[in-house]
Amino acid sequence: MFKRFLGVAAALLLISAATLIFRPWHSDAETNSATPGSTDDPIVTKSYVDQKLAEIQGGTVAGSAAASKLEVVTVPSGKKIIVQDGGELIVRSGKAVAYSTDANGLSDMTDGLDIAPGKPVAANHLILFPRGGRGVQPDPNQKNGLIVLVRGSYQLQ
Repeated sequence: MFKRFLGVAAALLLISAATLIFRPWHSDAETNSATPGSTDDPIVTKSYVDQKLAEIQGGTVAGSAAASKLEVVTVPSGKKIIVQDGGELIVRSGKAVAYSTDANGLSDMTDGLDIAPGKPVAANHLILFPRGGRGVQPDPNQKNGLIVLVRGSYQLQ
């Protein structure tokens, strides 16, 4: 009789333990969560987040649409365009020559080459200006100027 009672008690203990172990656990967060996109949990756009980050940081957010805009610039013959740090340029028409105030050149991202000052800059190649004081100018052997696309700050000199 005692063995039978002990067997029933052990079986009940195993059933209780199995129920506790395999019971699905639910937290309050799972049961009270809002549906994504509802008024309790709205979906926001990247521009909204960028705007809020800019307000918190007190400035503009890098990578915004305004910073990535390409501007069409005409460089007259006899002038040069100097692009600021981190700027980019693409020669669209005319023959361009690299310009730099020092011995360092321009980075041709299309061919993966360094263009020394005074050397030709190929049309339709993305040129990176890692430091200011560098630019391009029309080839002195041509009458017309250049048409270039520029991303970033620049000066015509």
